[in-house]
Amino acid sequence: MGKNLTYKILEKHLVSGKLVEGEKIGIKIDQTLTQDATGTMAFLEYEAIGASKVKTELSVSYVDHNMMQIGPENQNDHQYLQSVAQKTGVYFSRAGNGICHQVHLERFSRPGRTLLGSDSHTPTSGGNGMLAIGAGGFNVALAMAGEPFPMTAPKVVGVKLTGKLQPWVAAKDIILRVLSILSTKGNVGCIVEYFGEGVSSLSVPERGTVTNMGAELGATTSIFPADEKSKAYLTAQGREDQYEPASADADAKYSHIVKWLHPEKDATFIENIRRYCPGAQINENEKNSDGAIQVEFDEIHIDLNELEPLAAQPGSPDRVIEVRKIAGMTVGQVIVGSCTNSSYHDLMTVSTALKNKSVHPGVSFAIAPGSKQVYTMIAKNGGLGDLIASGARILESACGPCIGQGQSPGSGVVSLRSFNRNFVGRSGTSNDNVYLVSPETAAAAALTGKITDPRDIGEYPNIEWPEKFLVDDSMIIAPKDDPVEVIRRDTIGSPPDNQPLPANISGLVLLKAGDKVTTDHIMPAGEWLKYRSNIPAYSRAVFVNVDSTGHERGKEGFDAGEPSFHDRALAVKKTGKHGIIVGRDSYAQGSSREHAAICPMYLGVKVVLALAIERIHRDNLVNFGIVPLLFKSETDYDGITSGDNLSIDDIRNQLKPGHDVHVINPITTKDFYASHNLTQTEIDWVLAGGRLSFIAASKN
Repeated sequence: MGKNLTYKILEKHLVSGKLVEGEKIGIKIDQTLTQDATGTMAFLEYEAIGASKVKTELSVSYVDHNMMQIGPENQNDHQYLQSVAQKTGVYFSRAGNGICHQVHLERFSRPGRTLLGSDSHTPTSGGNGMLAIGAGGFNVALAMAGEPFPMTAPKVVGVKLTGKLQPWVAAKDIILRVLSILSTKGNVGCIVEYFGEGVSSLSVPERGTVTNMGAELGATTSIFPADEKSKAYLTAQGREDQYEPASADADAKYSHIVKWLHPEKDATFIENIRRYCPGAQINENEKNSDGAIQVEFDEIHIDLNELEPLAAQPGSPDRVIEVRKIAGMTVGQVIVGSCTNSSYHDLMTVSTALKNKSVHPGVSFAIAPGSKQVYTMIAKNGGLGDLIASGARILESACGPCIGQGQSPGSGVVSLRSFNRNFVGRSGTSNDNVYLVSPETAAAAALTGKITDPRDIGEYPNIEWPEKFLVDDSMIIAPKDDPVEVIRRDTIGSPPDNQPLPANISGLVLLKAGDKVTTDHIMPAGEWLKYRSNIPAYSRAVFVNVDSTGHERGKEGFDAGEPSFHDRALAVKKTGKHGIIVGRDSYAQGSSREHAAICPMYLGVKVVLALAIERIHRDNLVNFGIVPLLFKSETDYDGITSGDNLSIDDIRNQLKPGHDVHVINPITTKDFYASHNLTQTEIDWVLAGGRLSFIAASKN
């Protein structure tokens, strides 16, 4: 039986464990990346474990998130990062050089290599045949120190592409279609691998768009083969010597996927699986205790010839609908950019579509080039001038509006963005109306002032890919062997200490949340982002936009005078009790930010109980000594109310691989058993109070 590309790369990088689906393994990491919002803490952790020079083939520290520099905190972080990078042998990409994922794809991605990044959109480099995985900052710090990355040997979801994208249909529409099939939940432990003759029609930046937004699936990563298009891309970047072919065997097999979906609330996903997965079995008579039915399939088949412009409706990237079905809706804001869609081709397509035309008077239109390379190229060829002449506002080459750093839409305003996430409030406006679309659909709305199928606005601007990209790495500082003094200003803290897990948990449910709680809900970015290197200050933001019942603040029924999560948690901690967070399905999807574990840990949280916890957050909880437990049924979840007291007696002995944990509600006398998927090694970390505490104890 032939091998898929994922397992070929895993096999070459296997350090420990058996490469059998579902087994725990450790893999060698070739490259790492960090960015300033997560990287400052990652490097503080790197110093805390006593590491010196990095052991990877290449590590890069980027500055692309905290760019507004309101107050001293951001530049303090940047000076620390630049100096510590020099000291540890890490390349440093300066502010203004661009968004980490686009720059890494351009200048450092290599087929067949592994990349671990402290940002959930690290899979972007999967567009160039890399196994590129997002993780918490501490895991990246350990990888820089030469430690293998622990993971589960994945299921591999095969996506077969045939045909060719038609005019005005974009790579963004491919990943939106995949999201409409797989949804944002139920894909933990999976890697999505693209294959088929349709792959050869896509450029590396287009593939990068698909793998970038594949992070919204909740999958470990996504990957394309490295082929002649990859070779042409690397040649155009002046890196032809780094090309090597990487592809699945012709007879490669992909995993058999089984999902449990609810017939009513998941009806659209079930129908799309039936449509796009040949031979799919919808076992309506096979139901679990929660009423979900069993759905099985082997591969996803997408004919690019038949694909049309799509949009993700507000609230979630998987609420996908055809653009033509929502055409005519008035639009007040359009933004093109982010690590998903700000390549040379994306911006030149928009520029050409708007050339000699004006942005609709009712639309605020902004452009954020993804990298200095792109910015300079469109400036030199006149594309930037055409955008400015049309009425576009040109933003910095940074994450910016995608993470709520400026350009928040007005109240009730429909905003079309070529971004990857539209979680409610992520834009900086509560109850916003953000639609995710391709640059092509964004350009059409900028011109018409309404959601418009771009196929209706005229001839498609066929943009030629450049034979040579403009290569200027002057804003990437290479490490030196000279002695370096690390610059550490007073706004920079240190990783917080944690005590070993207590013998018994006597806890209060500080918050009970519903489905799809994101890391943006737990730890908002925007105005809070500058506190990422100061845990006591940033901990004030934990669930700041969510009330004690798990609902977003400002909605009907919220008591504005209620104490914040921060205050409730500290009050409980002072009594000697422990904090417990209860979530439902897909808890902590979204960003890799480990602060969503560090800050609750700092506030005394010891347990997170949910129906499902997303991969990166689950690992972050373990790294910082919080026990991730899983409800075995919705009934157990329904039986808990915010404010309940829960007890777990003798938890240190109860935590054993494959054994359930007994949870008691002393007031209601209700009890239940919760499961976990911790290995013995992970249990040892949790018992010690987290991995950093474990390492410190091991040295004594």
